[in-house]
Amino acid sequence: MGLNKVTVDDVNYAGKKVLCRCDFNVPLKDGVITNDNRITAALPTIKKIMNDGGKVILCSHLGKPKNGPEEKFSLAPVAVRLSELLGKEVVFAADDEVVGENAKNAVANMKDGDVVLLQNTRFRKEETKNEEPFSTELASLADCFVMDAFGSAHRAHCSTAGVTKHIKDTAVGYLMQKEINYLGNAVENPVRPFVAILGGAKVADKLNVISNLLEKCDTLIIGGGMAYTFLKAKGYEVGLSLVDDSKIDYCKEMMEKAEKLGKKLLLPVDTTIGDGFPDPIDAPIEVKVVPATEIPADKEGLDIGTETQKLFAEAVKSAKTVVWNGPMGVFENPTLAKGTIAVAKALAETDATTIIGGGDSAAAVIQLGFADKMSHISTGGGASLEYLEGKVLPGIDVIADK
Repeated sequence: MGLNKVTVDDVNYAGKKVLCRCDFNVPLKDGVITNDNRITAALPTIKKIMNDGGKVILCSHLGKPKNGPEEKFSLAPVAVRLSELLGKEVVFAADDEVVGENAKNAVANMKDGDVVLLQNTRFRKEETKNEEPFSTELASLADCFVMDAFGSAHRAHCSTAGVTKHIKDTAVGYLMQKEINYLGNAVENPVRPFVAILGGAKVADKLNVISNLLEKCDTLIIGGGMAYTFLKAKGYEVGLSLVDDSKIDYCKEMMEKAEKLGKKLLLPVDTTIGDGFPDPIDAPIEVKVVPATEIPADKEGLDIGTETQKLFAEAVKSAKTVVWNGPMGVFENPTLAKGTIAVAKALAETDATTIIGGGDSAAAVIQLGFADKMSHISTGGGASLEYLEGKVLPGIDVIADK
């Protein structure tokens, strides 16, 4: 999985028109970008193509437009921010059909080093179904294709996969390269001991990840809402805690599998309980910590307890590689963020390679101020999960091998 793909460093783009798929799916409030991390993450790849003397044609989706074009999902604000960051005008091709007269004219008038941004690729219904003729139209603008949107790499869409049927010269950008190196090597060639930490609400979301990681890691830690299905599978009372009764047998199988493979599978030994889920999510809440074997029938487990925090932190200390996906509790609530903070702190203090697998755990690490202490924070939630499952991601698969 440390995949041997052609990268932008292997190609000189002088004089070439390059279609570059980025992830500009940024949060907007009243047309203003509230977090531009995804835009800044794309800059190294864009600058490499510009510095070569290539013509950069950028494309991305934004949000989930339901029935074709919606003004609130326009990429116009992204063009403005990109112009500021690059110190050069980024021409925005405002075509509802994405590849329209504006786009064709803008591309025809490009000089070497120029940048054009196309409208939201999801304004075209064909995009998510990976249907022609949209793939052909996108490809008609360019000589080369660069994939740099890891967050969309698990989807076979026109702009992530379909377009490569018509453009033979393909490569991954720097962001993709980093994701492949960290996530791929962590799973396929980890420096041991390798500890994987899984949290989040549902077991169902992580079925294949649990099974795949048990084969690869030395210790698997399970926290978050999904831990209660495991605790119930052990025969414990879990009260009103989140449980997926249809997955109890699966959890038993996984515990047996860990034993058979000689792997450590760590579950919470105590839990932070309350009367129920806080509403609103950050509302003050009365809690107490009880042993995992003694959750009252009328209470809900909402975070790992203090002893579990120590147990999990201890397991991380001796690790050389740690992958973490999913928070330990309702981290959006200050009272219920302690477990997630404890794990983030343990990762921040270790000298292991620490990889945060996107989604809520990435949000938690950033929000709690530990981002600069991690080796790598993945930009793709769903994509990093599928990668950890051992799946082949279509947006990587279609790129030329070296």
